[in-house]
Amino acid sequence: MATALTDTRVVLVEGPRQAGKTTLVRKFVTAERPFLSLDDPVNLASARQDPVGFIRNLEGAVIDEIQRAPELMLVIKQSVDTNPVPGRFLLTGSANVMALPTIGDSLAGRIEIVELFPFAQSELLGRPGEAIDRLFANAPLPIVDAVTGQDLAEVVARGGYPEAVVRKDERRRTKWFNDYLALTLDRDVRDIATIEQLEKLPLLVRLLAEQSGQLSNHANIASALQISRATVARYIETLERMFLIDTLPPWFSNRISRLIKTPKHHFLDSGLLSALRGYSPVPPQVAPDRFGPLLESFVNSELRKLVGWSDA
Repeated sequence: MATALTDTRVVLVEGPRQAGKTTLVRKFVTAERPFLSLDDPVNLASARQDPVGFIRNLEGAVIDEIQRAPELMLVIKQSVDTNPVPGRFLLTGSANVMALPTIGDSLAGRIEIVELFPFAQSELLGRPGEAIDRLFANAPLPIVDAVTGQDLAEVVARGGYPEAVVRKDERRRTKWFNDYLALTLDRDVRDIATIEQLEKLPLLVRLLAEQSGQLSNHANIASALQISRATVARYIETLERMFLIDTLPPWFSNRISRLIKTPKHHFLDSGLLSALRGYSPVPPQVAPDRFGPLLESFVNSELRKLVGWSDA
């Protein structure tokens, strides 16, 4: 990210809430690049009511939670076109901002996007996380201090959110995940999508949790929620934009088959998934049917994180 600020006009750090985006970007606050949070009601009202005035007198800025006022993006585009100095605006978003229909590709060629997810295991262990690079280089993967049994179950159930990682008590960690999900669905969904039946979204999330790692079945979900399959697809797309779930397309050598065959949905954090499924860590062999889907989502999430800093 530091490198991007030296040669790119706008840098956007996006990822789920509580992954550490704000903590990271605060390190790049300067006198010329002040910090402005759109979680602040005064800043948010100003940005929505007068986006031009909000940006007009800024030489640069760190703007936190940009998805709350997407109308700022067009004004930022105009500003960096007038003054194309690199690193003027550093933004964060708790949603896939560039996928919002109100933004489109207005900053194409002017913006670099950096994804920040909850901690990978390599980060927690202080290791380089070079598995992807080694696999593509056909180099052996050294096995150091292999985690198995009860320890593996604990790692999977803990996940990678910084606030959850430091909670050693399982009940306290589950409480954090439940509060996190409730607040995220109640507050952030309204910023990025129009959801007609918002009360059904928490139930959809729990149904997806029960199906995590399985082939996606929108018809069954639609029937359970008494909504259309098209609505289910739109709600799932919203959850993807919020970095709660990840859609994994099937692997086929035929590219057309890859596009049309049924995908799987995984949660981007195995700790959140464990809390939703009411999983209490026990040795995997005690409850393999319960542990298997959690482990699959955990591996998917770890690979997704490693890809982000891989050179392969």
